[in-house]
Amino acid sequence: MSKLSQAFRNFAEATARYSGKPVAFLLAALVVVVWAATGPLFGFGDTWQLVINTGTTIVTFLMVFLIQNSQNRDSAALQIKLDELIRTSRSRNSILGVDELDEDALERIRENYRKLAHNKEEEARQSHHANRRTRREDESEEACEEVKEIDRELAKASADHADTDAAAKDGKG
Repeated sequence: MSKLSQAFRNFAEATARYSGKPVAFLLAALVVVVWAATGPLFGFGDTWQLVINTGTTIVTFLMVFLIQNSQNRDSAALQIKLDELIRTSRSRNSILGVDELDEDALERIRENYRKLAHNKEEEARQSHHANRRTRREDESEEACEEVKEIDRELAKASADHADTDAAAKDGKG
């Protein structure tokens, strides 16, 4: 990592850390109170309003980049941790590539997981009924179908992603 990147990373981390503290909020509130209190002194003029508008716009503009940098890094670290948990658990490793999917595929997979969760809740509620064994078998079959559907979505998305990567490589070569 270059010195500039490292310096920016350190600055972004420190800024994100300190801007989230109560003292930062109190300092910002104090600035607003001081600005409002000076209104009568400056006749609530255009320049007086421009000072707060310009100041807050500049701070907001710069903070967007600093916070986004911290969020990107935190998200990447969290993703790596989740990938490791999936990889080392009894979960399906096909889930590891889910972040490469488009929104429609993600929504279909979410819906399949919602159905699985709903089925599990229903199974728990219905477990005391006499026909529990038949119901459980039906729900297990339905859950298996939902899992198969998730796997099909992941396989399709993985193939689409591989085709896109291959096309991109062919275009560069």
